[in-house]
Amino acid sequence: MIAKSLKENGMATLKGLVSVLLLIVNTLFWGVPLYLLTLLKLVTPTRRWRLRVLAGLNAIALAWIATNNWWIRHWIKPRISAQLPDGLSPRQWWLVIANHQSWTDIFVMQYLLHGRTPMPKFFLKRELIFIPVIGLAWWALEFPFMRRYTRQKLAERPQLAERDRRATQRMCERAREMPMAIYNFVEGTRFTPAKRDRQASPFQHLLRPKAGGTAQVLGLLGDRLSGIIDVTLHYRSPRPNFWHFLCGRNDSVHMEARLLAVPAWMVSGDYHLDPHYKERFHSWLNALWQEKDRALASSPFSSSS
Repeated sequence: MIAKSLKENGMATLKGLVSVLLLIVNTLFWGVPLYLLTLLKLVTPTRRWRLRVLAGLNAIALAWIATNNWWIRHWIKPRISAQLPDGLSPRQWWLVIANHQSWTDIFVMQYLLHGRTPMPKFFLKRELIFIPVIGLAWWALEFPFMRRYTRQKLAERPQLAERDRRATQRMCERAREMPMAIYNFVEGTRFTPAKRDRQASPFQHLLRPKAGGTAQVLGLLGDRLSGIIDVTLHYRSPRPNFWHFLCGRNDSVHMEARLLAVPAWMVSGDYHLDPHYKERFHSWLNALWQEKDRALASSPFSSSS
C-alpha cells in the first residue's frame, strides 16, 4: 500500500513537472512574436495603427490560451464541469465577476470561456508587472495594473486611490475600441478561512467584495456591455492548489456562470462622487455575494471551514 502510494505521488509529481515545462515552452513560443509586436507598438505613431497592432497582440494571447487548453485537456485531463448561459459571443463586451480561491481559477475560466467571450483582461496587482516575460505581455496587452494600499495609508494620502481610478478609466476608454471580457475577482485576493476571519466577513465561503473597480467599470462602460457574467467556482478540495492542478491531483471543480443584465441605474453612475449611487451599488453587490455564498454552501462540494 505504501509502495503504491509512493508510486502514485511520484507519477503525479512527474505530471506536474511536465505541465510546468509545457506552460513555459508555450509561453516562450508565443512570447517571441508578442515581443516583436510590442516593439512595433512602441514606435507606432497613432492610436489607430496601435489598435491594429493590439489586435495582433490579442490574437497571440488567445493562441496562447488555446494551446494551454489543448495540453490541459489532453495531458492533465481535469475533472471540470460547467453550467454556462446561452447568448455569449466573442464579438461583444462582457464584465466577468467571480469568487477567487486559487491560481487555478484563471485557467479554469479560460478553459471554459475561450471562444465564447473575447480577449480576457484582468485587474492585476502592480507587482505582477515584474514577472519575467508575462509581466511585459500584460503591459503590452493593456491590462490595468492596480496598486494596493492599507486603509491607514489611504486615510493619510487619499490622492493615492486616484491612481487606480485613472488606470481603470484608461482601460474602460480603450475597451470601447474593440470587444473584450473584463475579469474581476471582486474579493481582491484569494479566499482562505484565516483571511475571512481577519476581515470579519459576513460570508462563510467568501471574503467581503470590493466594489470600487466593478462600479467604475459599470459606470464608464455599462452602455457598451452586453451583460455581466456572474461566475461561481466550486472546488471539491477545501484548499484548491495550482500545483495539484498541474499534477492532475485536484478533485473535481464546477463552474456555474449566469448572465445578468446591466441595471439601467448603473450606467453613467459615479461611485466616488454620488453617495446614493455608492450605497445602492453596495447593496446590489452584497446581495449578489449572499446568493453566491448560499450557492457555495449548498454545493455538494462544500465543507465546513
